[in-house]
Amino acid sequence: MSSIKKYIAEGIGTMFLVLLACGSAVLAGPSISTLGIGLCFGLVLVCLCYCIGNISGCHVNPAVSFAMLLAGKMKFVDFVGYVLFQLLGAAVGAGFLYWFMTSAPDFNFGGITGTNDLATNVLQPGATAPMALMAEALLTFFFVMVILGATDDRHGFGRFSGLAIGLALGLVNIVGIPVDNCSVNPARSFGPALFSPDAWGDFWIMVVGPLVGAAVAVLCWRAIAGKMNNKEIE
Repeated sequence: MSSIKKYIAEGIGTMFLVLLACGSAVLAGPSISTLGIGLCFGLVLVCLCYCIGNISGCHVNPAVSFAMLLAGKMKFVDFVGYVLFQLLGAAVGAGFLYWFMTSAPDFNFGGITGTNDLATNVLQPGATAPMALMAEALLTFFFVMVILGATDDRHGFGRFSGLAIGLALGLVNIVGIPVDNCSVNPARSFGPALFSPDAWGDFWIMVVGPLVGAAVAVLCWRAIAGKMNNKEIE
């Protein structure tokens, strides 16, 4: 399959991840609470896994693509293409959310962070930068470990892998939202931040934490599972 088709799939997938998952916080945050928002993130990813998984692998996350690069499952040029389209897709998804907000000023939007109507990733009251950085690294570590395990050719679960991956994303969001709205995905943080300038101050945490967590997950998976299958996405 041509690379551009995989890149487009990643862009579309990331757009809907931001639009639907972040949209659940923007449109229905108070009514569904943190548990409901986390569930929405997980459900969206499950759907995307079975929609574009056979096309691009359904990374929809630069940290996941970084892990696949380190694991030898994708080429550097594809990594760059994936990340660029993921960021573009996230920007488009956040743009739709911003349009919803500005086109209907009388609608009772329910962002989960008060003034933070686009569910951007910022430190929540009482949280500190070291706390958020460690949370992002640990949650991404867990998330990527689940991905590596569920999709491994020898130890994975084939068609059921999408369920495990979606459940993992939902779980880490339920745990991480009270800290910084939970990123574990630099693209998910990037899109909403484009329309919320105040979010850029904490953006570095949403990049460094997930990338470190992803790298450690690859090292740990190699240690416990042996030599990794380096089959690239075709």
